[in-house]
Amino acid sequence: MRYFLAALSVFGFLLATEVAAEDGPVVVELYTSQGCSSCPPADEMLRDLAKRDDVIALALHVDYWDYIGWKDVFGNPAFTARQHAYARAANATSVYTPQMIINGVEQVVGSRPMQVMDALQAQKETGHLFDLTLTRREGAVLITSEPGQAGEYAVQLVRYKPEETVNIRRGENAGRNLTYANIVTSWEVVAEWDGRSPLAFEAYAEGDSPIVVILQQSTDGPIVGAAVLR
Repeated sequence: MRYFLAALSVFGFLLATEVAAEDGPVVVELYTSQGCSSCPPADEMLRDLAKRDDVIALALHVDYWDYIGWKDVFGNPAFTARQHAYARAANATSVYTPQMIINGVEQVVGSRPMQVMDALQAQKETGHLFDLTLTRREGAVLITSEPGQAGEYAVQLVRYKPEETVNIRRGENAGRNLTYANIVTSWEVVAEWDGRSPLAFEAYAEGDSPIVVILQQSTDGPIVGAAVLR
């Protein structure tokens, strides 16, 4: 397992880089594929959302369009499985691209700007149950939060690549150079938390790529806290 947990006292910890999720940024997960002709407008929208401080925009590339002629270079079966888990939680019979899932609650077509903006605003007004503070030091991140509502929460560590342009040579988008933002490279549960006691632990987070931490009911329920270190 790439990450380890260690109970830490917050006091006396040398701060290197720190950010607090005071207003609870809204998490937008875009399920997309380079083999999907309907996805580029949603990919472009996510690039715009990625520039906002009040949004954590994440592109999860699925692999179920690979058969039509172009294998998505960012595709990951784990992201397909995550999308299917959301579908089961919502009693949906199928998955599709482009789909945006906002704060683990709102599921909308990712290429419909008005629907996306309405869902985003609704989740901003709802807010999160918990504020997270992330502190980066060499090879690790300290994750802290004050206790609050009791529950069963998954603490998830997400890493992403800020941007990359890909020359699509086959499939529905053949001949296009498409630029993708906030491409998720890993998404792992690093701990479970009951919400009743203070949260304070350290997890491995090697490299200088952005770090996102997401608190979520299970891994397919409402997101109750989120923060990012870019």
